Amino acid sequence: MRRKQCEINDFNQIERILDVATIGRMATLGVDGYPYITPVNFVYFKRNIYFHSAPAGEKLENLTRSPNVCFEVDIPLACLDSGFDPDGGACRLHQFYHCVIIRGYASLVQDDYLKAECLNALVGKHERRAYDGYVTLKTPGLAACVVVEIQPVTVTGKTDLWQYKPLDVRMRLAQYLSDRGAPGDLETVASIRS
Repeated sequence: MRRKQCEINDFNQIERILDVATIGRMATLGVDGYPYITPVNFVYFKRNIYFHSAPAGEKLENLTRSPNVCFEVDIPLACLDSGFDPDGGACRLHQFYHCVIIRGYASLVQDDYLKAECLNALVGKHERRAYDGYVTLKTPGLAACVVVEIQPVTVTGKTDLWQYKPLDVRMRLAQYLSDRGAPGDLETVASIRS
């Protein structure tokens, strides 16, 4: 990572990002040799990534050829407009964010108990409450879908909050965002000041 000060070294922070983000993007290698990126609803569960899928389609065909995947999630924060530096021009516009990139191996979950457990965890994440037994071995939809497991090999995280800028500039940015109050501003301010 070029800007080492942006790297997340605390694995608890990486797990928080994986717990908060609801959409991830999985890159596979297509039959044509090009990367194929698929957005998926996912859950980080038992230190793996899980998502459900229809039992057929391009992403599963790609996984059959090669289980090597890259999985990315991000949490967009404030978008800096020209109001912060009116004389700076378009080059001063900036998007702040948190992100995690996982390289790993994908496979289909074969164990129905684990499959049901993962689906319950996925429902619980998106419903924002614990689900135990929502999906059971008798649930008709259990056999109608597949669950994909991504086992991480490498996990990296990055937070872009202008850590490479002088402290006085970052504090001026925090004040600007606090005063502006646009979506994502207060979360960005809290992250800058922490």
